[in-house]
Amino acid sequence: MPKDRGVFPDQWGLPGGRIEEGERMEAALRRELKEELGIEVSDIKPLFFKDGQHRKSFADGSQREVYMIFLIFLCRAASDELKISTEFTEYAWVQRDVLGAYQLNSATRETFRQAGIL
Repeated sequence: MPKDRGVFPDQWGLPGGRIEEGERMEAALRRELKEELGIEVSDIKPLFFKDGQHRKSFADGSQREVYMIFLIFLCRAASDELKISTEFTEYAWVQRDVLGAYQLNSATRETFRQAGIL
């Protein structure tokens, strides 16, 4: 994520977003992955859900506490070619054995632990 905004600035993390009014979870997941990574997904399975309070930084420099609900899913990407949105500064495909060397945000680290990846 960029150094100056988001809930986990300047840390590596998984894509995510919000559910729009009237939108179902699966539709939101598909939309967010299309918007953020330019990919279509299939084989969508819930992994776990959790919530928590986090401090969020905004582009104008302001900050505030936000309540977040994490709905974590496993899914299969139709392609490994990504077209990341301007929301991100970079991306990487990482082998499992070096994943721990990345500065992962706490939510991503917990997701990988629960999935048995870390």
